[in-house]
This record gives sequence, C-alpha cells and structure tokens, in this order.
Amino acid sequence: MPLPVPEGPEPDRWVRPLLVAARWAQDAAARRRARREPSGPSIWGPIHLGTAEDGRPIRVPLIYRNMLVAGEPGAGKSVGLNNIVAHAALSVDCRLWLFDGKIVELGLWRSCAERFVANDLSDAISALLDLQSEMDSRYAVLDDQRRRKVAPTDGVAPIVVVLDELAYFSATVGTKREQEAFSVLVRDLVARGRAAGVIVIAATQRPSADIIPTSLRDLFGYKWAFRCTTDTSSDIVLGHGWASRGYTAASVAPEAKGIGFLLAEGGVPRRIKAAHLSDEQVYALADRAARRRLAAGIAHGQDLEPVRWSV
Repeated sequence: MPLPVPEGPEPDRWVRPLLVAARWAQDAAARRRARREPSGPSIWGPIHLGTAEDGRPIRVPLIYRNMLVAGEPGAGKSVGLNNIVAHAALSVDCRLWLFDGKIVELGLWRSCAERFVANDLSDAISALLDLQSEMDSRYAVLDDQRRRKVAPTDGVAPIVVVLDELAYFSATVGTKREQEAFSVLVRDLVARGRAAGVIVIAATQRPSADIIPTSLRDLFGYKWAFRCTTDTSSDIVLGHGWASRGYTAASVAPEAKGIGFLLAEGGVPRRIKAAHLSDEQVYALADRAARRRLAAGIAHGQDLEPVRWSV
C-alpha cells in the first residue's frame, strides 16, 4: 500500500525507518541469492587474524564489536588490516565502507566497497553522517519491534567501516572544526553502532594521546598494538598499565614484522603474528570478493539513491 509522506520541514526523517525496513528486505533477498553460491566467510562468524606464540590460530568475532589497530610505520598494521578487510569483502552478508587517507592501502578493495572515501575530509564527514543516519534508523526499527540488536535472521546486513589512516582525517587535513566534527562522528559510531550492526575498524600509525584519547580507546572491544616506539605509546593503544605488567608492543623487535599484542574484551594482551598476505594474494582475494558480491547482487554506491515514497 502506498504510504503518505508526513508534512513538515523534514518529511524524509519520518519515513526513514520504513526505508531501512525496505533495505532489510533487499538484503534478505541478496542473502537468499548468495546461498546459491559456493559457501564462503560470514561476518557473523569469527575472523582469522593470525597465530599465537603456541601456534594456535587466533580467530575473533567482530559482530557487535569494534577494533582499534595501531603501530609505527612498517610494523605490520596494514597486514593485519588486510586480513580483516579480506574477510569482510568475501562475506556477502555485510556491507563494506572504506576510508583511506592514503588511497592506496585500501584502494585495492575499492571494487568491493559500497562506499570508498579517499583523502577528502568533507567527503569523509558526509559519509559518517550517512552512517549515523543509517544507525539511527536501524535503532528506530529495533525500538518499534521492541528488540535490542540486529540478528542474522533479520536479513539486515552489518556494515563494516574501516578507517585508515585515522590521524589523517582527525589531525592532518581540514580545519580544526572539520577535524573535531570527524572525531565526534567516529566516537558516536563506535559508542552506539554495535547493536545496530555497525562495526568500526580504526587504524593509525600515530598512537598518541591526541589521536587516540582514552575516552575513544576504551570504547573499542578489541585493541591490536603492533610495534610501538615507547611503552607509553603501547599503553595508549592497549590501556594504561599493561606495559608495566610486561605487555608492551615496544618489546617487539623492529625486524619482527606483523607481530603485536591483541587485547580482547575482559582478557589480557596476547602476543600474536598476523597472517601474512602478499600483494598478489590481496589482488586475487579482492577480485574474488568483487565477483562474489556481483553474483550475490550486492548494492554498491551507484545503487544507493534515496527511495521516494508516493501517495
């Protein structure tokens, strides 16, 4: 039945939950199509990050969680990040939004992303505002259904948001006001997005207090610290006091690429080595993920024009 659009200065605001419900139905149809394809990773399942010192594989679930990844340049942060992006890209049951100030780090996955933001702070802020609106609309639907969080049976696709390099957008380009607006939006998504299926992966090679304030760091369920130059920098990522207890990324040798400390919710930091992906493997995975998403009918940026309701 056609739905009337309420009168007012912001009519779209009132029908936005209905648009989200329509999106859920579209996502459910995409999931049904995906079931006809060979099975692959799911964003609802654990992600393989690497191996622990005892040789055991490290797999963690990202759904309803966020992750902070940091370390000095050349420490292996990009390797760890590619493992996460690869899993998300191959998972046709999620949407992928990529922010990359350097363009080339995540640019290989551009064909898999619903939205790709390069080195444009105003575009980044606009994208975060769209994500915030989507998050609020999902909560409106959940509230109407008297539920707390999205579930796999809903058919609604979680959104994986990858931010690399965080410092570029929050401290390097743009005006002070724009940088603060970006930081506030990121904090809101990290603080409120989990139950709505918005998963934020934030990465930086500048683990300093101005880039990762305590109030932001403590919102991340997972913290992955690759080699840092000082114990203080390591504590900025993992949390105050871990270095004095022997868990410091400053102890990682400069030649030990890809090794870092992973802190999960309620645990202690574990020294792990990120699974290595060569450039050739990343290219192959990105092409495979793009084909899977195309076969599953996953919507991308060009398909996201707002739906117009008629009377």
